[in-house]
Amino acid sequence: MTTTVVPTTPSAPPAPGATASAAAPDRPTSGWRSTPGGLRLWGAVAVLVTALAGLLALWTTTNQSTAVAGVRDAAAQLVGLQDARNQLVAADAAATTAFLVGGLEPTDLRAGYDAAVDAGAHALTLLAASGPEGAEGLAGVSADLTTYTGLVEQARANNRQGFPVASAYLEEASTVLREDIVPALDELVAAEQDRVDGELRLVRIAAPLVIGTAFLALAVLVGVQVWVARRTRRRLNAGLVGATVAVLVIGVVGGITLGGTSSAATRVHDEAYAATVATSQAFALVNDARSMEAFTLIRRGSGAAYEESFVTSVADARTALEGDGARLDGSLVDRLDAWVAAHEQVRALDDAGDWDGAVALVTSEDPGAPPALFDDLSTTLAAAVETGGADVADGLRGGGAWVGWLLAALGAGGAVLAWTGLRARREEYR
Repeated sequence: MTTTVVPTTPSAPPAPGATASAAAPDRPTSGWRSTPGGLRLWGAVAVLVTALAGLLALWTTTNQSTAVAGVRDAAAQLVGLQDARNQLVAADAAATTAFLVGGLEPTDLRAGYDAAVDAGAHALTLLAASGPEGAEGLAGVSADLTTYTGLVEQARANNRQGFPVASAYLEEASTVLREDIVPALDELVAAEQDRVDGELRLVRIAAPLVIGTAFLALAVLVGVQVWVARRTRRRLNAGLVGATVAVLVIGVVGGITLGGTSSAATRVHDEAYAATVATSQAFALVNDARSMEAFTLIRRGSGAAYEESFVTSVADARTALEGDGARLDGSLVDRLDAWVAAHEQVRALDDAGDWDGAVALVTSEDPGAPPALFDDLSTTLAAAVETGGADVADGLRGGGAWVGWLLAALGAGGAVLAWTGLRARREEYR
């Protein structure tokens, strides 16, 4: 019996690395790309963004409160500057009107001038102490005020003796007021207006900043949770969910609180503040118009330019009072019209050649005469400005520092939850 041997083909040797490739895991086992390393990395990211969301909310809340205080201080400084300017313009109106009488001025006009100058000087002193950034400019105003009052006294002394040069001294004094003092104060007012607007911008950006940061933090946390779910085959991680809820609360509470403060500050700025500024401007304009009324008569037939200035000032004052100023007192326009109607009677007498009758009317103590009507208008304007300033101060309040600390605590708590929530997953790989 014959045995047949079938040759076998030897197997080919395995390719180098084939065994290793077959045994290699799908993912790296070390480094940040591995699951344990990724849990540490993304856990740190979750902790960081959650804590930063709370800290930024605290920082933003504190900054907004500071900005609101800045708006309040700048608005108070601005109103104070306008009050100082208005008092000095009112003093000039009293001085020029008293000049018409000749000899010794009426007691009430003299007292009005002295009181207004003293009030203006006192306001300048207080403003220099409370606003050191404008102290240099206010020092210049005070120096010019000394020059102004000296010229007024020279005008009075010459007027008592009937010297024609008295009117030249009075006009020079008025020129110092309108070309040196008032423009310097208006420049400081403009600087405070810029400061108010700048601080208000900081107030307004607080809520969008907190909401935007919370949104970005939420996006990061959701991304971390998706990564963790894919690597650990678990849909939700309790710690990350807690951190997400904390960030969501930070965004909602912070947005509502800071947004409410921003809305309140904006409302005060657009209403009480705007009305106070407009009414204060009107106060200065009507006092300037009163000075122009007196100068028109002082020039005796050659005061057409002063009358034109009177008309312009009255028109600007009416525009201010019919606009923002109407929010403080709707009767101001009617009071202005009553005084202007009395002024027209003065002009009618003067234009008809009765200069003495016009002067008698403009210095009369009758309740329906121009002085009484002007005093009523001026007093009401001053009261409205004072009320508006108080409304501005009361309406500009911060949202409370405790809210910022609460949001910071939420951020810290959420960060702890994020870290502890992933710690259990990391321990599974030890």
